[in-house]
Amino acid sequence: MGEPVHEIKLVGLVGSLRAESLNGMLMRAALTRLPRGTELDVLGDLDQLPFYNQDVEHEPHHVVDRLREHVDEADGVLIATPEYNYGVPGVLKNAVDWLSRPMGRAALKSKPVAVMGASPSNFGSVRAQLALRQNLLGADARPMAKPEYILSRAKSAFDIDGEMVDDTSSDLLIKFLEAFSAQIEA
Repeated sequence: MGEPVHEIKLVGLVGSLRAESLNGMLMRAALTRLPRGTELDVLGDLDQLPFYNQDVEHEPHHVVDRLREHVDEADGVLIATPEYNYGVPGVLKNAVDWLSRPMGRAALKSKPVAVMGASPSNFGSVRAQLALRQNLLGADARPMAKPEYILSRAKSAFDIDGEMVDDTSSDLLIKFLEAFSAQIEA
């Protein structure tokens, strides 16, 4: 891949609130595998977002305003999602709802988004990623269709310190991140 035309700025969102989250580990692994010329700012306060409510969407709220501002300023959004009950975790769906508003000026409007996920199951986060891509299309974002990054049996990909140690998983993550950067540059 050639040199990027400019520094690519990504915002990272993790759909799990657990301290030892596999998706948090996956996002940290992404931080160390970014293509040259790409930076990633992982936002960690999704649990502080109020529940989306159209009655109060125009009232100032510092966490919502900060989230929107970071996404507005970013070239793209990288999301790591677990799968809860075959779907998207509520905290992540809530963030997408806030970022899809206000109509016409939404932070996600036309924003490139890449979705990845890790799970201890054999299915990874396939169903959650599919549902999240639908939500992102509804928010008028531009979710990357291919390649996908689905880390099944994810516990074996990380060591006791949460570092990604599986070479195949690491190589695929690098290719995924390179493809996302290339999509943004195009």
